[in-house]
Amino acid sequence: MCGIVGFVGRMEAAPILLEGLKRLEYRGYDSAGIAIEQDGKIEIVKTKGRICCLDDMTDGGKKTPGTLGVGHTRWATHGEPSDVNSHPHRSMSGKIAVVHNGIIENYMELREYLRKKGFVFVSDTDTEVVAHLVDYYYKGDLLEAMVKAVNRLEGSYALGVVCADYPDRFAAVRKASPLIVGLSEEGNFIASDVTALISYTKRVVYLEDDEIVLVGREGIQAFNMNKEEIDKPVSEVTWNIDAAEKGGYEHFMLKEIMEQPAAIRETIRPRLKEGQVVLDDIQLTAADLQNFNRIVITACGSAYHAGVVGKYVLEELTRIPVEVDLASEFRYRQPIIDEHTLVVIISQSGETADTLAALKEAKRLGARTLSIVNVVGSAIAKESDDVLYTWAGPEIAVATTKAYSTQLTVLYLFALYAAGLLGTRPAAEISRLVQALEALPDQIEALLPACKPEMQRLAAIFYGCENLFFIGRNLDYAAALEGSLKLKEISYIHSEAYAAGELKHGTISLIDEGRLVIALCCQDRLFDKMRSNIREVKARGAVVMALATAQNKAIAESADQAVLVPETDPLFMASLEVVPLQLFAYYVASANGCDIDKPRNLAKSVTVE
Repeated sequence: MCGIVGFVGRMEAAPILLEGLKRLEYRGYDSAGIAIEQDGKIEIVKTKGRICCLDDMTDGGKKTPGTLGVGHTRWATHGEPSDVNSHPHRSMSGKIAVVHNGIIENYMELREYLRKKGFVFVSDTDTEVVAHLVDYYYKGDLLEAMVKAVNRLEGSYALGVVCADYPDRFAAVRKASPLIVGLSEEGNFIASDVTALISYTKRVVYLEDDEIVLVGREGIQAFNMNKEEIDKPVSEVTWNIDAAEKGGYEHFMLKEIMEQPAAIRETIRPRLKEGQVVLDDIQLTAADLQNFNRIVITACGSAYHAGVVGKYVLEELTRIPVEVDLASEFRYRQPIIDEHTLVVIISQSGETADTLAALKEAKRLGARTLSIVNVVGSAIAKESDDVLYTWAGPEIAVATTKAYSTQLTVLYLFALYAAGLLGTRPAAEISRLVQALEALPDQIEALLPACKPEMQRLAAIFYGCENLFFIGRNLDYAAALEGSLKLKEISYIHSEAYAAGELKHGTISLIDEGRLVIALCCQDRLFDKMRSNIREVKARGAVVMALATAQNKAIAESADQAVLVPETDPLFMASLEVVPLQLFAYYVASANGCDIDKPRNLAKSVTVE
């Protein structure tokens, strides 16, 4: 959530900050602001609302000259969205300005402490505490003040701190919230996401928790909490600015739906050699896998839905019991895991707060951990024993599409790899499944243009629905969870996914005349049972849109509308059937005039609980 950008260098800072903040809009926000150092003073401009308002207030940055500054987009956690509660926040002396992502959990205690010291608060935020605390400890040495202040903070935070006495550098620190440093000949940056600075540099430094960096015009200095200088390796970002642009599409979401074939290819290609799955990037051996008596998958949102698919696939191929747990519940239920448990953590950003906390709890209890993430150098990737990257490239739209699809792909790869090591499936079967997996990108590439106009047509029919249901069995049910979430999160239509066999246990009472039911019928062995479920809801007045495989065209006899997808192995079917569901959600939201890339109340990276 929220976005941070900072710059110091030879160019004017405000236009760079505004551009960077615009590239972070996808993360979700309700206000924006910048702080610029000007001749020993700090000029702050901030406002409730969109960055375009901030852009107008500063005339694109021209009204706020200066070559050092920080910017922020806020998503309210403490205090309502307002001009006063917007970041940056200034200390009472005016010397310190702070931008902050995350939550300061002990801010009330610190607020009371600082009040007794004479500090006056003007906002309702936890962040203002940080500005006053740094000011309280500042005696001319910014690093010293940062160390003392950070030692008193509890919670998660990424901080950018400007000091009026430091016209050529500013400070930054992170703990359980993403923050990177960018290096260029024109100056140096901080950002909460590489998309904010990719148009200026591909050279980045990933900060670890409790590392403080002084970002100067000519270079950076990184320190630990003992004020000892540390060397930080420089990494090279492998994608360019084109990947973060819409490329002619009306929305990032549609662009990213269309990018799925390429993203899946990138995820598969390096891991297949001579028809075998080779995962050189992890250290799990056959002996390790034999030691596990259980696999636990933990994640949030769409990543959790990918995990539900993974449960079916992993259990069938490896014969190891698998459970899927919401990360937000994992650490609060005293999970029964030990050294014989493999915990698989799934997160697009690699910074999801609940998922990171679940990972830490799993490690504390002695489990082996394997993360599936998209962002290299992210907190979850660094904390895990092993990591498998999805190689989806940057995903800008809040509603995930290609990240979800590549998470599925990695789960398939891992299941095949584990089955090969354990010998739970014949080599011939694994070879056949590998071939089916290799074919998926081409199948999706053919499916996209084929079903796109059909989903537009169906969206035009059903966009006015207020409530609807998705039903499916087995892996179709797992895919239905994601299809339902896609629709509700961007169109604001109430939608629920149910295991079709559960209809008679209560849910069917909600089926009435004209109710839309989307039935997933892509598991051939369960096709007849799904046709029976369709008859049940139609007998009660439902209108049914069904998804089935090309060989089951007979579905048209049972459903009011039928959408066909290509054949693949049933284990991989979720990757194909989710595509028309993504397009349906997209076109329904478009017909309803929704803000598709930035749905209300949502953020891309949920870095607070």
